[in-house]
Amino acid sequence: MKANYIYILLFTLFFSSCKESAKQPQENKLPRIAIAGLGIESSTFSPALSTEEAFHAKVGDSVFTRYPFLQPDSINRNRAEWVPTLVGKSLPGGTVTREAYESLVTKSLKMLEENKPYDGLFFDIHGAMSVVGLDDPEGDLIARIREVIGNDVLISTSMDLHGNVSERLAKHSDLITCYRMAPHEDAIESKKRAVTNLIDRLENGKGKPAYKAWVPVPILLPGEKTSTRIEPGKSLYAKIPHITQQDGIIDAAIWIGYAWADEPRNHAVVMVTGDDKEKVAQGAEMLAKSFWDVRKQFEFVAPTTTLDESLKLALASDKKPYMISDMGDNPTAGGAGDVTWTLKELLARPEFTSTNGKSLIYASIPGPEFVEKALEIGIGGKIKAEAGAAVDNRFAGPLTLEGTITAIKKGDVNAEVEVVVKVGNIDVIVTKKRKPYHHLSDFTNLGLQPKETDIVVVKIGYLVPELYDMRGDWTMALTPGGVDQDLQRLGYKRIKRPMFPLDADMENPDLSARWIPASNAE
Repeated sequence: MKANYIYILLFTLFFSSCKESAKQPQENKLPRIAIAGLGIESSTFSPALSTEEAFHAKVGDSVFTRYPFLQPDSINRNRAEWVPTLVGKSLPGGTVTREAYESLVTKSLKMLEENKPYDGLFFDIHGAMSVVGLDDPEGDLIARIREVIGNDVLISTSMDLHGNVSERLAKHSDLITCYRMAPHEDAIESKKRAVTNLIDRLENGKGKPAYKAWVPVPILLPGEKTSTRIEPGKSLYAKIPHITQQDGIIDAAIWIGYAWADEPRNHAVVMVTGDDKEKVAQGAEMLAKSFWDVRKQFEFVAPTTTLDESLKLALASDKKPYMISDMGDNPTAGGAGDVTWTLKELLARPEFTSTNGKSLIYASIPGPEFVEKALEIGIGGKIKAEAGAAVDNRFAGPLTLEGTITAIKKGDVNAEVEVVVKVGNIDVIVTKKRKPYHHLSDFTNLGLQPKETDIVVVKIGYLVPELYDMRGDWTMALTPGGVDQDLQRLGYKRIKRPMFPLDADMENPDLSARWIPASNAE
């Protein structure tokens, strides 16, 4: 009997040990997280259209190249089993064609379907995409993703603060955050925060936040007036960490919104997510009220005037380089990039044809046919050909540029080919495709020395950090284009009204927290 008892005891212990061993891998199993998203700012006030090619879509493991915090030796890479599908990022531009959108979405959904199931999804978007015949594309995309992966999967959405957050996007996003700096020096940090929040909630088992507060703020301002470098944007965004550091709060975010698209979702938004209802509501309402209270204090981040006055100031200055922002056709905000109005004005100025005149760099104007001809002629040759206004000719037509080719560079990911032609005292950069010029190396790689040049005119709004640090002085010129800074003359027809500053004397809005249901709520 005693022997039988020992056998039974040993068998019971062995069986229990096997059960624990079977459980162990399940307990230590890494969460399975997909990555997907499309990002672009699309001006509906530009005649340009954005195609699929513009998104430079990365699929599979190539997606990881976008995220330094998900490299093989990174902590977060090893905290989950990652399933990168398709992530497309485009230079800002015009409205996306429906064909391009449907093609990219179809590919994304197919990859998500093939690699199911998932515990989480990192949804990396900008938030200001416009698509022909479709309102709220990001809301449409995330809803279609939910149809594939289900409503229980935890989605963490990362956005640009110039994006738009519709109620549909807010509902299908469990966790959501955006940049806190403009210029966006914290872009990678913000994406990492979105990923870290996602993994944390999967690891600790808390999953979806208990509460999501959404507050629409009827303000629509351009980024050039809302930079966090200066007040009141600086102090407004500085309030966010005080909220996020509280127990019961996951994240808090303020979206300025995108001013150059005419859709009902285009306005500012505040969102706070967390598990403490009172703190979530208080945080959201405080940020929204703080935003509204300072609405009249937002001003352009630099002196802003006409192009003519900007040039007078530049010509009278002894500071190098004197930077002028050609704002109306800024390709980093959604402009077509080929408006010739400013360059036409520059070429007509006698100051830039004099042998003793000041030097000027103009960056840049697309001209694919000009570039092809320059490639045939070569460096040092004379050229006379047209450039610009192939897409947006509303303000000036194509320009004939006649001068000497001083540089040709191939292989740029955006421009493809860049040509420098010297016309009088102006070095004009002509590109095969539009390209923003953000870095000193963008110029020096073409043999140009902007720090030693008297005047540099760049198609941009507020100067990105490298140009800002390089400037001797700076004005922003109110030039025409698809991202005109004079919002009153854009001609909105579909945004919600009243809207500040278009309706400057509007009454105070209701800024109470609106509760967004969870993605899996009935």
